[in-house]
Amino acid sequence: MPGKRVLQMAGLITGVITVQLLTRFTGTGYFLTQLTMSAYYSLVIIGLCLLIGYAGQISLGHAGFFAMGGYISALLTTYNLLPYKDNAIIAVLMKTGILVVRTNLYGSEILYFQPWVACIIAVSMTVLVAYLIGGPILKLKGHYLAMATLGLGIIVYRIVLGSAFFGEADGLSEVPAFTLLPGLKVSGNLSVRISNYYIAWGLVIIAFITLLNLVDSRVGRALRSIHGAEDASSAVGVNTAKYKLNTFVLSAAFASIAGVFLTHYNGGIGPSEASVMKSVRYVAIVAVGGMANLWGALIMGVLLNFLSLRGYFGSFDDAVFGGILIVIMLFAPEGLIRVDIFRYLKRAVSGEKAGEQNDGSS
Repeated sequence: MPGKRVLQMAGLITGVITVQLLTRFTGTGYFLTQLTMSAYYSLVIIGLCLLIGYAGQISLGHAGFFAMGGYISALLTTYNLLPYKDNAIIAVLMKTGILVVRTNLYGSEILYFQPWVACIIAVSMTVLVAYLIGGPILKLKGHYLAMATLGLGIIVYRIVLGSAFFGEADGLSEVPAFTLLPGLKVSGNLSVRISNYYIAWGLVIIAFITLLNLVDSRVGRALRSIHGAEDASSAVGVNTAKYKLNTFVLSAAFASIAGVFLTHYNGGIGPSEASVMKSVRYVAIVAVGGMANLWGALIMGVLLNFLSLRGYFGSFDDAVFGGILIVIMLFAPEGLIRVDIFRYLKRAVSGEKAGEQNDGSS
């Protein structure tokens, strides 16, 4: 298993590097912008795949968690605290470097939170919200659970759309670059387009390895048992409530992190990121890739988001994803990607007959 995992990760990393080199030699470097954004959206999708495919809990509110991360980080890094600089707490935060001064687009100085601090606060608040609402919501099952998470998403959407504090329909803009290390920052500036592509994919690969190890662990086996027969799992001693809640919180954290990074990459965020159709899109992509197939979710997440961001679906974008979800549920409920590519290639090289399909757990 460790050898197989190394082979899989080597293949993924090689693919990421190959794509970047191809865009360079073919003069299509502009594709990297959409590929970077697709990577961040895929971070939401693989987290949702863990929740739906392994824990068996449907969520139609993950766009809300994405928006929480993005909006909170954007607000903390754009709201001007300079008028309050004489406040004792603000003064202490300035001395510790948590608050810094920068010049905005209009030449005015503003006092704001460091992006690293804003990121930690944004993700922590999202996790707290997910934990507080996850307990009662996850007691529901089936369409009741779906409706409850849908309600959560609608609440977040209406708050950011109707609140002047969050920019209403215009959203928040002028979000500064997120400096990770000296000389390495998350920004949409063309001069750092390649480095941002690798930052996004580095984040996805770290998260992906974490999830692959998780589903192959004792926790993963517990989640599969909950998905297969929750009552039976509870009867044999599995703490189903704890596992479901922790999985829900983890997937919310992934969505929040993606929201933070994409907001700093784009330099802003709008209420469309919290819309119901965004949540439907995430669920549709998980369904296409395979409910319990992290590899399928990742591949289809990148592909479909890239096509959407490039405008291939035009004004029918939302309709396409809604239609995809209906078709998959009717004709391919296990998803389109069910073949373990790495197992197939290994057998092909060894000359063995390849035809066995995986069980969806990759």
